[in-house]
Amino acid sequence: MTLLPLAGKRVLVTRAAHQAGKLSEGLRALGATPVEVPVLEIRPPESLKALDDALLSLADYDWLILTSANTVRSLAERAGALGIGLIQPAGLKVAAVGESTAAAARDVGLQITFTPVSYVAESLIDGLKDCSEGEKVLLVRAAVSRDVIPDALRVAGAVVNVVDAYRNAMPEAAPGQLREALASRLDAVTFTSSSSVTHLSAAARAAGLAWPFAGVPAISIGPITSGTLRELGWEPAIEANPSDIPGLIAVVAQLLGRASV
Repeated sequence: MTLLPLAGKRVLVTRAAHQAGKLSEGLRALGATPVEVPVLEIRPPESLKALDDALLSLADYDWLILTSANTVRSLAERAGALGIGLIQPAGLKVAAVGESTAAAARDVGLQITFTPVSYVAESLIDGLKDCSEGEKVLLVRAAVSRDVIPDALRVAGAVVNVVDAYRNAMPEAAPGQLREALASRLDAVTFTSSSSVTHLSAAARAAGLAWPFAGVPAISIGPITSGTLRELGWEPAIEANPSDIPGLIAVVAQLLGRASV
């Protein structure tokens, strides 16, 4: 009998509950046991005024930049609540960071003008810097995100409006769930964003657990997430390339698997 590559491996999945499925299913298909401890949940921004104003004035912009599928979902839900729907004005170009973001945007009826080759903010900047002079850009993202994109586009001459579509919060149950997960063996922890790193660290502190987890490799989805891990004292064992969920699953199998997949 041939064992699956990750048979018997227990892998911590830190994604928000509504997003964990694709990663968990992919790990399960290779024989792993995904241990889901959601350390993020999506909540509305503290104030909806800026988001509402942006949605009501989309036609004033040349570019709409979407940084995540959660951004798209939050935009569409708020547009629906306003009774206007998320309708793309003629002439509005849409850029999406990552194919999952682009797919979510297409699902709500948006046409994508540009998706960077690499699924990181810096790659998006490289693709837009030559076409941003004097243009009005609406960047919609999570609260407390890095300022790499707006800063670079402003240097290139764009007029950038940054709007928070949602904020990440730590679920109340996360510390207890994390303590329970670590009571049994973990073979790796997966990180899908910088926020998953900072929120897992906060959950560990709240649970009275040592950070980083001794003897447990950290597996990162990409360079930005890896940088946050290093800032918090946890050197990633391996990093996905491409920086997406299939890439993350592939490097889990590469690090822990009995055979390459």
